[in-house]
Amino acid sequence: MTFVRTLTVALAATVFGIGMFAQSAAAQTAPAPIKLRASLDTSATHGRTVAVGEYLKQLQEASGGRIQTELFHSGQLYKDANVAKALRQGGIEMAVPGTWVLTGFVPDADIFQLPIFFGQSADSVHRVVDGPVGKSINGELEQKLEIKVLGPWFDLGYQNAYSTAKPIAEFKDFEGLKLRNSGGAGQFMRAKYLGATPNMTPWPDVPLALSQGTFDALTSTNESLASAKLWDSGVKYAFEDHEFMAEYVPMVSEQFWKKLTPDLQKLTVDLWAKNIPAWRAAMAKSQSEARETLIQHGIKFTDPSPQQIAETRQKLMAYQDAMIAEMKITPALATEATAALQATN
Repeated sequence: MTFVRTLTVALAATVFGIGMFAQSAAAQTAPAPIKLRASLDTSATHGRTVAVGEYLKQLQEASGGRIQTELFHSGQLYKDANVAKALRQGGIEMAVPGTWVLTGFVPDADIFQLPIFFGQSADSVHRVVDGPVGKSINGELEQKLEIKVLGPWFDLGYQNAYSTAKPIAEFKDFEGLKLRNSGGAGQFMRAKYLGATPNMTPWPDVPLALSQGTFDALTSTNESLASAKLWDSGVKYAFEDHEFMAEYVPMVSEQFWKKLTPDLQKLTVDLWAKNIPAWRAAMAKSQSEARETLIQHGIKFTDPSPQQIAETRQKLMAYQDAMIAEMKITPALATEATAALQATN
């Protein structure tokens, strides 16, 4: 081998070695992607599931892959009732539970079950949840659960009543029903004031419980019933009384939040806030379309008049002070929410 050839081979080997070392060093210094697993207990076709799936995809792409996302729906990992604990223990990094499953940690999250909210418009409710009352509850949740609330709450929609054998044509027809709800002291109390026997069954268990006769009526939304095809479980009647506007709270664990650089923290909250107007509009449309789906599958709807709803709200208001005390709602917060709603009517 000539000197020149020997030198060429040696240089090539050196360059190759330097290249491999550089790649190895880069691999060792590049930060690993931050994992973000989200848990929901609604089905793959539910509006919340679809929206959160869109958000996670947007977040992964906008972060350039620095955040790697994964969505688990239909209670594959946890039912919503268990996500707060899972967030604290590191089982997941994100959840979007309803306020009703958070009341055991922060009683003020149940404020939307107070009679003043009964039958209120979506715009009126948004003024409360997006305003000082909602921000106060967010602060309580962050402190108690060691989480970060990502931003504005996600609408599920109006909670109505649905039944199997007995039609609900007016408010007096609640008398004697075994009425399933999604949880929280407020829903239990309202059911009792309406003359029903309250029952709490987690959403993934509802179809089987319905078919087994565990309860004969439930409060939920058109979208939730349609996505779960509850006509197959025996639901035949709907009473669209707009008992309250159900809201989901978007949250990530404090452990996850602290892993993010300031730019990723900003991206995470900005993306959520950017999507909220479209998501709220889409969910309102979805609820209307779901009503048509339910009708097509034989469910008969009754719509109480605005006057009947207002009269029922007024009757329930007689119990509001007692509910505030029993539900352990902060009186000043209830007063603020009541004033905000009354100002919009």
